[in-house]
Amino acid sequence: MTIFKPTLIAAALAAAFAPALQAQQTTPPATNNRGDAQKTTAADAKPAEVQQTAPAAARQFIMPRIDVIGKAENLRNISGSADIIDKKTLEQSRVFTINEALRKVPGINVRDEEGMGLRPNIGIRGLNPTRSTKTTLLEDGIPLAYAPYGDNASYYHPPIERFDRIEVLKGADQVRFGPQTIGGVINYITPTPPEKFGGSVTAIGGSRDYFNGQVQLGGKGFLFQYNRKQGDGARDNIHSAINDYNLKYVVGLTDSQALTLRANYYTEDSRITYSGLTNAEFNNLGARYNPFKNDKFNSNRVGVSATHDLQLNDKALLTTNLYFSSFDRDWWRQASTTSDSQCGAAFTTARNNGAMVNPDACNSVQGRQRTYYTWGVEPRLKLDHNVFGVNSNLDVGFRAHFETQNRRQVNGTSPFARSGTLAESNVRELQAYSWFLTNRFNLGQQFAITPGVRYEYIDFQRTNRLTGVTGKDNLDAWLPSLGLTWNPSKTVTVFAGAHRGFAPPRTEDVIGTTGTSTDVGAEKSVNWEVGARAQPFTGTNLQTTFFRNDFQKQISVGSIAGGNIPLAQGKSLYQGVEFSGRVDLPAGPYLRTAYTWLPTAEQTTAFRGVADNLIVSNSAPGNRLPYAPEHLVQAAVGFAKYGLDAQIEAVHVSKQFSDFGNCDNPATCAGLTASQRLSGQFAEIGAYTIFNLAINYDLQPNKTTLFFMVKNLTDDVYIVDRTRGILPGMPRLIQGGVRFTF
Repeated sequence: MTIFKPTLIAAALAAAFAPALQAQQTTPPATNNRGDAQKTTAADAKPAEVQQTAPAAARQFIMPRIDVIGKAENLRNISGSADIIDKKTLEQSRVFTINEALRKVPGINVRDEEGMGLRPNIGIRGLNPTRSTKTTLLEDGIPLAYAPYGDNASYYHPPIERFDRIEVLKGADQVRFGPQTIGGVINYITPTPPEKFGGSVTAIGGSRDYFNGQVQLGGKGFLFQYNRKQGDGARDNIHSAINDYNLKYVVGLTDSQALTLRANYYTEDSRITYSGLTNAEFNNLGARYNPFKNDKFNSNRVGVSATHDLQLNDKALLTTNLYFSSFDRDWWRQASTTSDSQCGAAFTTARNNGAMVNPDACNSVQGRQRTYYTWGVEPRLKLDHNVFGVNSNLDVGFRAHFETQNRRQVNGTSPFARSGTLAESNVRELQAYSWFLTNRFNLGQQFAITPGVRYEYIDFQRTNRLTGVTGKDNLDAWLPSLGLTWNPSKTVTVFAGAHRGFAPPRTEDVIGTTGTSTDVGAEKSVNWEVGARAQPFTGTNLQTTFFRNDFQKQISVGSIAGGNIPLAQGKSLYQGVEFSGRVDLPAGPYLRTAYTWLPTAEQTTAFRGVADNLIVSNSAPGNRLPYAPEHLVQAAVGFAKYGLDAQIEAVHVSKQFSDFGNCDNPATCAGLTASQRLSGQFAEIGAYTIFNLAINYDLQPNKTTLFFMVKNLTDDVYIVDRTRGILPGMPRLIQGGVRFTF
């Protein structure tokens, strides 16, 4: 197996483009010093990832950062669905969680869990949202997940307050990122450090013991953020508290070089359970019932990164990311699902009958202890050239990425134990090498075609430290893409694209505890879309997209989140339409909407267990895939003028199934065991609609903003998940706060 190393790629690029570089070589154009640089904000500057290099006289210093989309003008060059949730939108709606923010983008289904949005479940275009396993998450263009290749599960996610802007990219252009290239890429953008000293202080309080405080200070290229967030979750005996510290520094090294340094420290201290409710518990004891007061979740994450920009000449920009993170997680719990036997048969029977249980009488607790180390380097080159006789824009990059997972399970013999018998101890290591190349051929002023390719190579290794057994495996994949754009006018862009999708399997699914390899492989899909963006009138932005994702092999990772479905695979088809729009009228009213219609989310073959080849959960061709609602709607109407900004927002999710058999009533569904019928994990999840209210008022010239929010205005009770039992959505929340800027 040949691995494409950075030196080989560099040599090939040098040979191919040396004539162009020599012909274009000039004295590096002067860049502004750091003081002038910071006068160009992230919203106004042309980001590095999508920058079209400019003449020396016009070019300005740019903060080193990999952007997925960049500023609005770049949308004309993107051959796929692209959305930006800007700072204005985030502030207008006063989003409570990252889930609220992402629902403003069509095609995204975000499922709540504990209520505070600490572990979002993000699904794109019908893909199962559990633990966001099929989504690439970035922060300033750097991998955000603690194990994006070997265990891409979002047990950690930063608070929404850390970010200024969110970019969402779907379609062929996402081959520039990865490793997940099926649904889409989400890139969170942190604020630009200011040159002049200043900052803000924000305090929010509300029902369910909610408090959110943030301090932001900056100047001379530095930025410091601290956020404290705490509150009760969607059920009894759930309370979470996080602390998030961020430091960012931008410096111009020379006339042609700049550097951004980042450091982050995050902690979470939560009393939170893993198990949902049985059907009888939900009906008899209510949606908020949760007996597991002894369960505890603690985590901390340290992340550091550096981004270096080197302007080689007017036509070539080299951006290099270097990153490292460590993540520790201990989750002590007395139940993982409604049907497990951890606390004994009588305990499980009582829950199935809807009787209250006492967890203090259960002399068992399991500590799931995890430590992850992730690091890597990723240089990316942008080059404007005419090598092929056509005005072209080349993007090429390489990534060397490494992960180490230390996993332990300790079983205690009392409800309060935090030590005990070691039941699992293994280490999982991974090395991944990837590279991509796309070249945009500009065929006149209106047309462009962008062929591309991505290559992924992954080495897996797993060692069972209890037995000393080690297993190894590897896989690779070529991922071609093709994108098209047509700009018939300055306000209209038509786009189309097709690409090969990729999602690597988890290390634990490839290699078992005995060291044996399982022939799982990567998912295989062909994804294509066609759509248009338009600004027909001033203050109006519209986008519509038709998409089709055809899986020759889709992997269902059933063990995540304690579900009853084993690791399974099958063929499937997703297709539908997305629409988004925003209208801002001069008089003050505005309208914002995002709609997804997913008429097809079909199992085209039965899904079968990888280990035993048996059909899982009554799966059958023609059944709808679980957690793929047909309709997703987010719509808001508001008014912004005279310092006042008020809006009311509606969020609608249509009905969905929780299993491959499409069981709507567990009492009558064939093939279920008696325990499964009672567990709450098998049944249709009904449609729901909730309303949110947000009011902002700016006190000028005091630089103070007052705001008031109500989430779930009508206090509806609704179900969001059945993966490990019934999980309800958050009840009505009333919040108010103030922000002072200086």
